[in-house]
Amino acid sequence: MVSLTIDGKKIEVPLGTSVLQAARMSDIFIPTLCEHPRLSLYSGCRLCFVEIDGFRTLQPSCTMPVAPNMVIRTDNDRIRAARKFILTMIFSERNHFCPFCVVSGGDCELQNEAYKLDMTHWPLAPNWKKYPVDATQKYYVMDHNRCILCRRCVRACAEMSGNFTLAFEERGANSLLIADIGVPLGDSSCVSCGSCVQVCPTGAIIDRVSAYRGRETQLERHKTLCIGCSVGCGVDVLTRDNHLVRIESNWDAPVNRGVLCKLGRFIPLEEDRQRLVTPMVRKNGSLQVATWDEALDLVASKLKPLIGKKDKGIAALVSTRLPAETLYLFKKIFADGAQSDLVTSIEEGQPTALPANLAEEMQKPFEGSLDVIHQADCVVLIGTNLVDNHEVAGFFVKRSLPNGVKLVVIDPNDNPMDNLADLVLKPAKGNDIELLQGISATILKQGHAKGKSALNSEKCIEAARKVGISVDKLVEAGNLIGSALKPVFIYGKGVTTQNSSSVLKALLELAEITGALTKDYSAVIGTKGEANSMAAVQYKLDKPFILNGHQAVCLTLGDHNTSPRLLERLTKVPFLVVQASYASQITAQADVILPVETWSEQEGHYVNLDGRLQKAIKSLRAPEDVLSNETVLKSLASRLGLKVDNKWKEQLLERIPTVAIVES
Repeated sequence: MVSLTIDGKKIEVPLGTSVLQAARMSDIFIPTLCEHPRLSLYSGCRLCFVEIDGFRTLQPSCTMPVAPNMVIRTDNDRIRAARKFILTMIFSERNHFCPFCVVSGGDCELQNEAYKLDMTHWPLAPNWKKYPVDATQKYYVMDHNRCILCRRCVRACAEMSGNFTLAFEERGANSLLIADIGVPLGDSSCVSCGSCVQVCPTGAIIDRVSAYRGRETQLERHKTLCIGCSVGCGVDVLTRDNHLVRIESNWDAPVNRGVLCKLGRFIPLEEDRQRLVTPMVRKNGSLQVATWDEALDLVASKLKPLIGKKDKGIAALVSTRLPAETLYLFKKIFADGAQSDLVTSIEEGQPTALPANLAEEMQKPFEGSLDVIHQADCVVLIGTNLVDNHEVAGFFVKRSLPNGVKLVVIDPNDNPMDNLADLVLKPAKGNDIELLQGISATILKQGHAKGKSALNSEKCIEAARKVGISVDKLVEAGNLIGSALKPVFIYGKGVTTQNSSSVLKALLELAEITGALTKDYSAVIGTKGEANSMAAVQYKLDKPFILNGHQAVCLTLGDHNTSPRLLERLTKVPFLVVQASYASQITAQADVILPVETWSEQEGHYVNLDGRLQKAIKSLRAPEDVLSNETVLKSLASRLGLKVDNKWKEQLLERIPTVAIVES
């Protein structure tokens, strides 16, 4: 620990702490513009100047490390004069006429710092030229006239998403933010993660949806979860008058730490499906408005005669976007109460059933946490696309590559990560096991193995060669993976949709050989599917959905997007009940429609891909006649004479999971 004095206050902080961090630990305010807690230090704006005894000039506090017995002053006439001069230069350099800016009035960090110094004008005559406004990007606009050259956006693009799209060209006052080699943002390699929007301190980068819809002080902020996939990112949902205004990443969320993809930040704002706001029943061939009692009584009358019929009775299907409480109730009613032989999820266990069965066979979890990616020196992707799915996990991988982390992609299909990989292996479909065993055998033969194996090296290498993988490729893969100190293996549907667990077992054996899987440690990660895939498989909602003369189907859909394949399988169902938030082709053919809450109107628990049990909260109020999925299911259970309980958490933990479930 280091002892120092800031503004007369004696404090102790760890060695290596910056003066700015030390001040914040002591609740002492120092203004900043270019600094951001989640980004590397740049020390470009100099607004954080402080006075330190023994130093002739003022020093930037963001990059100045503390020293024993240091005496620091953060606010006096000299410091205020320097800060006012810095702000004067920034204001005079580009067009910062605040009344015309979308973030003026409390949301602009530049303007706020000026007001704190009682600046109502700047003495230097404006000396700016007109800069272009780039509106080619789908989700946000880049106005170079508002840019203060803080480079937060550039650092966020590189350090948060690992995309490296943004940079600056020219120097000094001529510096200009560019995408790639100067192409329009909409034509660039931008992946629309929106990190640049969230970190921009001025109105230089603004998102299209929330512009002019209210200042920060006029919005309500709700800390909840993104349910776009099984990564389980923490988000802040900003609302006003019960309308969704903006979604931001939660900087303190344990999973993503401020990183977010377009699926979590922008896609929910695009929702334009027709909302269902009242129950409907089919009468005389057409759907007509009904009361809740009328709709639920009709459902109960149709389902009661089918209770207990194992064959040709009720089939039930549920969305894995719904909370664990809802999934549990769904299973309790249809599997336990109605004794249906077909109760499953829309995913049908494709991303989870095979690993879950293997965990039960092994009698222990075998997967690890996403956090292991941050310490990896080699990442192996097998059968997973981390660009189009689970993109935040892909960001974790991409941003580590410039630091020397090696990337190996094993995928018979074209993979968006191929162009970033140090090695790409394209086994013929169905030959993954030969490739994985061939790599394991090569590692054993090279003497890189950290674990034991009974594999016959020569036999496995020959088998890999026969299915189209050259010995040179195997040697290269063995060197890259085998020599790594902290390898990480990430697998997806390319593995889990196999007919047997042989490929996954071969992957686990490779992980053991390389030290990525031991008794107390695992660097094997399964990407799962939708937000609550893990919870669904824990409740054994993971069997194939194959109708065989079933007389009724109860579909608890929520706000899940329907697929043509599901629609086709439901076309000839004698009686179809759909709990849904939006109208679709499936609701159009339903016999009863029960309107329910969307993701932002419901609350409940989710288990993400690395076993974190997290709670989502309500951000919006549902329309008046729309109920929660839980309320609907409980009302239906009451009419069917079925008892339900609230033991969702106990049953969630009954089955051995693929990754240890821990409440976060």
